[in-house]
Amino acid sequence: MGSHLKSVLQNYVSSKDCDPAANLSKEAEYFRRLYPSKNTQPTETIPKFYFKVPADDDVIQQRLREEARSNFLQRRNRQLLKNDELKELWILLDKHQLSMKGDEGYLNYENFLKIRSQCEPKYKKYFSPSVFAKLQQPDSYGKINTTSLFNYIMRKVWLHQTRIGLSIYDSSGEGYLAQEELENYIKELIPTLPQLDGLEKSFHMFYICTAVRKFMFFLDPLHTGRVRIQDILACGFLDQLIELRDEELSKESQASNWFSASSALRVYGDYLNLDRDHNGMLSKEELSGYGTGSLTRTFIDRVFQECLTFEGEIDYKTYLDFVLALENRHEPQSQHYLFRILDIHGKGFLDTFCLRYYFKAIQKLMEIHGQEPVPFENIQNEIFDMVKPAQPDRITLKDLLNCEQGDTVLSILIDLNGFWNHENREMMAAETTTDISRK
Repeated sequence: MGSHLKSVLQNYVSSKDCDPAANLSKEAEYFRRLYPSKNTQPTETIPKFYFKVPADDDVIQQRLREEARSNFLQRRNRQLLKNDELKELWILLDKHQLSMKGDEGYLNYENFLKIRSQCEPKYKKYFSPSVFAKLQQPDSYGKINTTSLFNYIMRKVWLHQTRIGLSIYDSSGEGYLAQEELENYIKELIPTLPQLDGLEKSFHMFYICTAVRKFMFFLDPLHTGRVRIQDILACGFLDQLIELRDEELSKESQASNWFSASSALRVYGDYLNLDRDHNGMLSKEELSGYGTGSLTRTFIDRVFQECLTFEGEIDYKTYLDFVLALENRHEPQSQHYLFRILDIHGKGFLDTFCLRYYFKAIQKLMEIHGQEPVPFENIQNEIFDMVKPAQPDRITLKDLLNCEQGDTVLSILIDLNGFWNHENREMMAAETTTDISRK
């Protein structure tokens, strides 16, 4: 460090006891001397980028913040295209599109710019060069599909509308929704979904709980009690909810949609069927009957050790997390949930002891069902071959996620059916191939 720089820093340190205003002035002077430049500006001119959220007891600031947010959201909403404006836009697109290929119309860049020049200002952001580049067809003529452009614009409008709608429930204005706020959003959304018209009013509370739990399970893995609005928009769950506006939605689509009435009734119905003593909670014995009863007792015991219980039993919310994890074993959040349960010592990895501990329960179930138990050493080698961990004697969550076979590994350790499917995968694949060839 040069002697000049040392001298400057010493002077700065010795000036700490001076008047704050004088310190600020000296700090700016030192900054200019240390970093001389034509573009250098004193630090006090840097704009403020952080504004502290008012305290709960600061009523005036709270009201001011609410009014400012309300005005902002209203202003953003006015900037969105309305239904009649979207109809006018389609007429404009149809007027300028090129000759049709079958039922499809196309726009070249010249016509794209013509539409932009004829549009009102609120339309122009959808007619930028970057939008054209995103939608450009992979051909030598450089065209975009007219329908694709219109769908893109409608999708953008819907996302902005939904973002504004969600922000209304964000009481803190920080871009998050707490669980209660998300519940209120779903509650007011229900009347707009025709596929839920048949639900009894008394079931709405359980439906809301079932729907919100999926958001919280997948978007709040750290259990903070809130989810980012940005994540809600990006995850695709709202698309599944909005799908319930289709009055002609097929039964197959309803069955695969977690938010459908049939799916919610199925999950809650299973819970009631497991609750043999009808106390509204599930014990270990009751939960062991989940599905086909193929989950090992060792795994069930660990669930009750790791998850929230009330006098040794779990409630509906905990059960929903359990179901979401098992029905979506290929998802990272589900594997994180199951890995935490399997990690007996809480050290962040599964070693040979852990694998043997859980597979021993699989061997017991095989004996109960009259099957010859498979030696643990065979399964241990298979698991390590599938995962290929960074360290040869332990499997971390990262290893499990990276191998892309984590769902299979977890099923082998906790579920007799999962283990059986893995052991007989070649035979099942052959049967599938035979069935396809017959068709």
